[in-house]
Amino acid sequence: MKTGNPLNSEDRAGRRHDLIAAGAGVLLVTVAVLVGRAIQHADGSLRVHWPPLLASWDPHVGAGTPAAVVVAAAVIAYGPVLAARLPWRGLLLTAWAASLAWTLSLALIDGWDRGIARRLTTKHEYLHVIDRFDDIGAALRSFNDHIVIGPPGNWPAHVAGHPPGATLTFVGLDRIGLGGGAWAAVWCLVLAASASVAVLITLRALGEERLARRAAPFLVLAPVAVWAGVSADGYFAAVAAWSVAFLALAATRRTGRWALALGSGLLFGLTCYLSYGLTLIAVLLLAALVLARTARPLGPFLLLCPFLLGALVVPLAFTLAGFNWWDAYHLLVERYYQGAGGVRPYGYWVWANLACTTLAAGLATVAGLRRAMAAAPDAVRTLRPGHGPVPGTSEAAGQRLALLALAALLALLVADLSGMSKAETERIWQPFILWLLPTAALLPDTTRRGWLTAQAVVALLINHLLWTGW
Repeated sequence: MKTGNPLNSEDRAGRRHDLIAAGAGVLLVTVAVLVGRAIQHADGSLRVHWPPLLASWDPHVGAGTPAAVVVAAAVIAYGPVLAARLPWRGLLLTAWAASLAWTLSLALIDGWDRGIARRLTTKHEYLHVIDRFDDIGAALRSFNDHIVIGPPGNWPAHVAGHPPGATLTFVGLDRIGLGGGAWAAVWCLVLAASASVAVLITLRALGEERLARRAAPFLVLAPVAVWAGVSADGYFAAVAAWSVAFLALAATRRTGRWALALGSGLLFGLTCYLSYGLTLIAVLLLAALVLARTARPLGPFLLLCPFLLGALVVPLAFTLAGFNWWDAYHLLVERYYQGAGGVRPYGYWVWANLACTTLAAGLATVAGLRRAMAAAPDAVRTLRPGHGPVPGTSEAAGQRLALLALAALLALLVADLSGMSKAETERIWQPFILWLLPTAALLPDTTRRGWLTAQAVVALLINHLLWTGW
């Protein structure tokens, strides 16, 4: 009598469950589209033209079309092999260049002017108010006076919706001679592409280099690049990601630990003054510290001193300049409900936001998250002293990755339940989605090119069929 191979049977079951998870993601998006269209047609309360995405139906091709197809094909064909064989520094540079090429080519599908140079110059964007920051001190002292709708001169949506650190970034570029939409777009594109490098460095510091290498092609070929090019949220995601990377390095290296922790704190402080919601990156920072346990159990926690010192620098500077972060946030809540936030139904967006995330993260990430969640119970048990796999093994690395991704998912769900993220989350949640992407490294080797293809197809279809907002 023939007996099946238990290992092969288990592997087949795992792949089947991956496909089921991806199918559930497709179903979620489909329901969100159908229900969203019905609600929007009935009363227009969703305030989006192609729910659940902030987008309009606009089939088109552009200069970036052939480039995007070539980049996708190259990453699918050669990405896994190169990621495994390149020297580590070579991999980081290649990942940055490939991420930039992918994001730039997707943006150029809409054309240089429409897709890049004018993206950050509309009436809603930061560059629209550059001339109101000639006196930066006065602008900061009166910043909160212009958040709510009503008083004369209220800020545009994106300026009002973020702390002034976001706007001051573009004011600074203008002051050094890099003014205008094109330079602002280049700034966001280059930094957004560097976020994949920060994630790779974090994974290597916390787990196995092999796992980081497996994740690299998925970090490059991510559908979320559609919104990273060009939006300031891609820049925010990079700053937040480097804060996590520096803290992971500080907790695992023997030299330069305090300097790295100080740098991490500085970046986290800046992150909080780029976007109010990114205070939730603290969840990922805490996860990095917990997962970086070494032979010196108190070592990572002693790093909190230089980290907190660095984290206070930016808030202290803005406070002394006259900007009150806490009051501004409460005024933003009022402004939010004066506009679309007061009209968009929470009952739809609390789950449709997750459909937006599915499109931005891609089906490979959905399947990878399924594996991360399956590994979560064992991973949590390994956090207890004397438990878990031997450090440095692939099993340990996979479990650390699972916990890091689930920390990002927790932060994302908190943002979702808060009610301050109703729609546009495909763009706003880039800093969290970024940390979900590496879970695709948990997928079997034999299916990786198929999943990479799925990632590319989602991005190419969205960018060619829709005109995405902001």
